[in-house]
Amino acid sequence: MSGDPLLVRARGLWEVLAAAPVSFEPSGGVTVVASPESGLCPPSWAGIVVLGDAAIVTAPTGAAARALRCAVAEVPTDSLTEADVLRAILPVAEVLGPATLGYVSSDDFRPAVAGAAVEDTTPGHRELHGLVRSVGREEAGESGMEEITSPAFIVREGAEVTAAAGYRTWPASTAHISVLTAPLHRGRGLARRVASAAVAHALAAGLMPQWRARPVESRRVAAALGFRELGTQLSLRLDQGKLS
Repeated sequence: MSGDPLLVRARGLWEVLAAAPVSFEPSGGVTVVASPESGLCPPSWAGIVVLGDAAIVTAPTGAAARALRCAVAEVPTDSLTEADVLRAILPVAEVLGPATLGYVSSDDFRPAVAGAAVEDTTPGHRELHGLVRSVGREEAGESGMEEITSPAFIVREGAEVTAAAGYRTWPASTAHISVLTAPLHRGRGLARRVASAAVAHALAAGLMPQWRARPVESRRVAAALGFRELGTQLSLRLDQGKLS
C-alpha cells in the first residue's frame, strides 16, 4: 500500500501541514515531532494523522512531544486515533475527531449521473447564507462551506438552495471538499449531486480531492463517488500541567 500514488500524495500533503521536518516512515510506525505551528490540529493542541500503516504526530512543545513519544511507543498504529486508547495513557483534556480521510483519483472517480440539476455560483454568494443558517453553528463549521475558494455548486428548490458543495484549496495541490444539505432535504441524493460537481471541478484543475468526515452518512456519499478511506485524523488538547 505504501507505493500507492494516491497514498503518497496524501502523505505529502500532511507532511507539509505538519510545519516541521517529519515524514511518514515507509516501513510503518509513528513519528512524533514538536511543531508549534502545526496545521494538523488547532493551536497549542497535538495532532495525529494516520495514513496507511504509518503515522505522524505533532506536539505544541518539546515536553509534549517527549510525553507523546513515550506514551504511544507501544500503541498499534491503527489505534492511534482512538480517543479512549489515548485517554488511558495521556492527560487528555479535550478531543476533536477522529475523522476519516478519503481521497479519489480521476481513474477512480464515479460521478453522479442522474438527479437534480446543479448550478454553479461564486463562493460566499448570498444565496448560501440561508443554507448555512438552516443548520447549527457546529455543523456549519464542520461543513466548511463558508471557507470554500472554489465556485459553489448548488441545487435549488424554487428560490431555496437546498444543497451546496465546493472546496477550499489546500497546500500540495489539494482540494478540501465541503458539502452541506438543508436538514429537510436530506436522504434525496442531493449531497452526492453537488459533491460530484465539486470533485469533477477539482480534478479538472489537477487537484487531489480530500474528503474528511465523521458522520457515517457523509462517508457513504464519499464512497459512492469513488473516494477511498486511506486514514484518520485526531486532535487532542493535553493537560500540560500533568505531563511527566
